[in-house]
Amino acid sequence: MTSVHIRTLLAPPNIQEANHNAVFFLNSRFNTLDDLDALENAVAEAEQRDEQLKANLATSQASVDALVSQTREAAQNHTRTAQSLSLQRHSLNDELSYLFNQLTSAMSDGDSESTLLEDIETLHRNLKELQSVKGYVQVIEHALKLSEAACHQIRSSPSAAPFSSASVTEYQSLQEFVSKVSDACAGVEDGTGKQTLNLVLFLEKIRDKCWSDIKGSLSSSLLVASERLGWPMPVDYLAAAPQDRKDFERTFSDLLKLQNIGEKLRPPNLKERSEKDGLYPLQALIQPISQRFKYHFEGTRQTNRTDKPEWYFTHVLNVMHEHRPFMEAVIQPLLSATENRGIVAWREFTLLLFPLLARKLRRSMPSLLPHPPVLAHTIYQALVFDAAVAQSGFGLAGTSAAASEKWNGVSDVILGKEEWFAAWMDGEKQFAEDQYHEIISAVDAWHIAEEEGEGNEEASHLRELHSTNSARRLKALVEQITDRYSPLPHFAHRTRFLINVQIPILENYYGRILASLDAFETLSSAFVRAVPGALAVSLGRDNGSVKVDARRLTDGVEGVQRLCKAWLSARYVEAAMEGWGEELFFLELWTEINRRASLRSQALAASSLPDPRAAGSAVPQETVFEELVTQYRVLVHRAEDMIVAQVCGEVEGGLKAHFAATTSPNPNRPTAADDLALSQTLLGPISLLSTHLTYLRAAFPQSVMTALYRRIAARLAEHILQRQILYRGHITALEGRAIHAECELWAETCQAGLGGALSGGRNRVEAPWLKLLQAGRLVGLEGEVWERIGRATLTQEQTEWEDLMLEITGTSELPREEVQRILKSRDD
Repeated sequence: MTSVHIRTLLAPPNIQEANHNAVFFLNSRFNTLDDLDALENAVAEAEQRDEQLKANLATSQASVDALVSQTREAAQNHTRTAQSLSLQRHSLNDELSYLFNQLTSAMSDGDSESTLLEDIETLHRNLKELQSVKGYVQVIEHALKLSEAACHQIRSSPSAAPFSSASVTEYQSLQEFVSKVSDACAGVEDGTGKQTLNLVLFLEKIRDKCWSDIKGSLSSSLLVASERLGWPMPVDYLAAAPQDRKDFERTFSDLLKLQNIGEKLRPPNLKERSEKDGLYPLQALIQPISQRFKYHFEGTRQTNRTDKPEWYFTHVLNVMHEHRPFMEAVIQPLLSATENRGIVAWREFTLLLFPLLARKLRRSMPSLLPHPPVLAHTIYQALVFDAAVAQSGFGLAGTSAAASEKWNGVSDVILGKEEWFAAWMDGEKQFAEDQYHEIISAVDAWHIAEEEGEGNEEASHLRELHSTNSARRLKALVEQITDRYSPLPHFAHRTRFLINVQIPILENYYGRILASLDAFETLSSAFVRAVPGALAVSLGRDNGSVKVDARRLTDGVEGVQRLCKAWLSARYVEAAMEGWGEELFFLELWTEINRRASLRSQALAASSLPDPRAAGSAVPQETVFEELVTQYRVLVHRAEDMIVAQVCGEVEGGLKAHFAATTSPNPNRPTAADDLALSQTLLGPISLLSTHLTYLRAAFPQSVMTALYRRIAARLAEHILQRQILYRGHITALEGRAIHAECELWAETCQAGLGGALSGGRNRVEAPWLKLLQAGRLVGLEGEVWERIGRATLTQEQTEWEDLMLEITGTSELPREEVQRILKSRDD
């Protein structure tokens, strides 16, 4: 019986369920009144059943009590048995521990004395170790003796004797001995499973030190011979004594032979080539030059200045050029007569000079990093040095490092280390940002720059553009940044400079112009007509407030001048970027960005660069500044639209009073033809338009001015045509003549304001006004011509009617329906 079953049986009766079953029983047995007769029998049966169940319950309860008692007694017995077994287990465990300790060696117990057998085993191990040490010492002793013998063999060789492989027989013995020991130890392992190479490594150091001593001995002889020639000063080889020249050539040749023998005898070096490796004799000749370099630029002399890196770069360049004739005329023939005939002496000599600068730069970096200007100057001088070396004809071809892919230059000592390059770039970025803020914060930043003299080297597409001082200075700043990072040898470094330093400057300037246009739109009455009185702004100060009338800043020529400055600034930078994008430097950089996946990932993070993925494997068609050029072009178009809206809005605002004065009834208005005169209310808008055109003509190139004039004139002409003629109402003959005179005056004003700025003369000036001029000439007609026009408009064919219009008004711009409306507006 399970515990669940037991819990079920012990659970109390469910009264609700019993009631439910009773109701169900009664409902099923007693459906009608006749069935109630059997109710007493059912009750009797239920009572009998209840008594039987109570008897069964009593019997079950007695059985349960007996069973629980038996179970409790059995559990207590089992508990006592388990405790007894646990005590037996602990007792057995103690006995096992005692027996194990009896079997353990006494050597494990520091307080117990060791047995005789253990002492013998210990002595045997010590003896074996001492024998191994004795063997090691004997091996090292033999290697040292061979090394001393090899060095002594070189020193004791006659100076006049030719150097050969027989001069290094002792070294060969040392080399063979080290090889044997290395082979014998190749499979030996210690207890950790690692190969035991300490002895082999020590022997190899002895061998290498022996070779260095041999090379040093011959190098000393070469230096002694070279000093007789005047080295390290420029050598006049022909003026030297014949014996001195002979000694120099012999010692030079001995070192070359030693190097060639060493390449055959010594095992190939698995390590990477060191920057100091090269031809042995040239390495020796570099030593006094290196000492002079240390004396001047690594000591306490005044020439050792971190802010004057050009001094030590120039010093090395001078050494290269001073000794070039000696290398080409003397050393090169010596090399050509040996196995090293493929080496170019001057290039190899130059290659061995670079470690002097590399060492100097590495030691100077801790003092350069806290001073970004000095660091930038040092890197610039390093790049200049690399360019000068490359221009002089240096290359890795013909040197001992010819297997390398490319010479990265001395500047790679700094640029090749990420943290140093990042420090330099951060300094350059901060410098560029400071220069940018200085440019835009200058008092004359937004003044239109004066014309350059004849010596201006500006690109042809920029010469005809006026610009603001800030735009010109920004262009110079960006070009200065380009000049600073264009010598970088790696495209990855150039890309980071472009994205992190150069592009943000152009983005910030774009944002500055955009913000100025947004502010102008907010303040100008030409754009915000629904907020009267909202143009006066207050600039709070500590000692009071200064009231600034925004209308004065945005209306009139001063307001248009601000828009023109924004246009000129944006257009000048846009044109500059178009020119930069076509330069070879940026074309190569953008092509490389599209080609390399690592550079593409950097470009994708810059929103102001074109999407490099669009180019794919093909040559990109856009330039690196294409996206920024597009943004600036949108800015230019917006400024043009605002200029047109500002000029037209002001002129249209000035015309309101004139339209009100000329269209409202006025009993004092003259009616005789002799009293015809222009309204004084027209002089203000006419003068304002002339002033704006005069300023725009001086500010913009002819092509831009032409486009702006057409848009301004076309909008004003349409506005005047609608308000003054088409939707004015009835027009008298006298008013028609006045309107005609006004229309002609608009064209004449533009002709005078432009002052011949448009090629093509008066016809091009009148072109945007033709519809208004035609309408004005129509309303000003009288007599027979007026009647003739009216009849022709209603009866003639289209072609004949257009010819008549050209004959009478000089143009045929208006459609026939508008001409009919104009004719109907006349009272006569």
